[in-house]
Amino acid sequence: MFSGLCFVAVNFFVKILGAGSEQEIIEGVQSYPAHELVLARSIVSFAISLFIIKRKKLPVFGVNKKWLLIRGLAGTIALTMFFYTIHHLPFALATIIQYLAPIFTVILAMILLKEKVKTLQWFFIILSFSGVGLIAFNKFINSGTGVEEINFFYIGIGMISAVFSGLAYTAVIQLKKTDAPITIVLYFPMVAIPLMTVLCFWDFTWPQGIEWFILLIIGIFTQLAQISLTKALHLGSAATITPFQYLGAIYMFLIGYFVFDERLSFIVNLGIVIILSGVLLNALFRMRSVKCTSTGSATSDEF
Repeated sequence: MFSGLCFVAVNFFVKILGAGSEQEIIEGVQSYPAHELVLARSIVSFAISLFIIKRKKLPVFGVNKKWLLIRGLAGTIALTMFFYTIHHLPFALATIIQYLAPIFTVILAMILLKEKVKTLQWFFIILSFSGVGLIAFNKFINSGTGVEEINFFYIGIGMISAVFSGLAYTAVIQLKKTDAPITIVLYFPMVAIPLMTVLCFWDFTWPQGIEWFILLIIGIFTQLAQISLTKALHLGSAATITPFQYLGAIYMFLIGYFVFDERLSFIVNLGIVIILSGVLLNALFRMRSVKCTSTGSATSDEF
């Protein structure tokens, strides 16, 4: 729950800096590209993580380097695309699309970790994707004035982000047997910093005034969120933990409506509810399955 609240704060400020002068909440801020925001938060995360690892005398490069690299690369791609969708989609919608990540985690666990997916889970997966289809259908309906227009291209980008987030979560579960949470967190900035630095050669905004403080807040809160989530996945079952993350969807919707004045059509709101229902029902089903399992390995209990 704490991790989710931290991510809400991060996404809020990412939305502010992405909109720049177009938003009216913090006046005078510049607009930042998604990759620069990823670079800023990665630098802060790297400094904090490396300090903790050195203090605990842990191996900097970890043990299971293959899955650590997969986690770092998948997380970098997912976050960059997610920040991109936050810039171009309503706040609540961008977040809900990202919440498809656990659905893709189930599918990827089936492919990569040979986990079994039960029939009822497939129903919940189809339900979630039907919500996305309903939102896409909204494009062909004249919803009237005062309603946010949704570009399905950015919905697609958001879904790709969710796929890579699912891969990153799968890697975290795989790494719980070999590496400390802080080592897993470190690999994200280790991969992101060089990649995002290259992208910044073509598009970079030099921070001014309060923007330095906002970038620092994004980095610190991201670090707190990542450590909290990774620690939670180490200590408990992903199926048990996941439902609590969806509390953030409520906060995102309220912030989008009351702070950013985003007005979504009935069709889009219905699609959001359907997506969230499918994802949450899948998580609750897995939580119930885990509780009904008296014995079994840690891996078999995760998805």
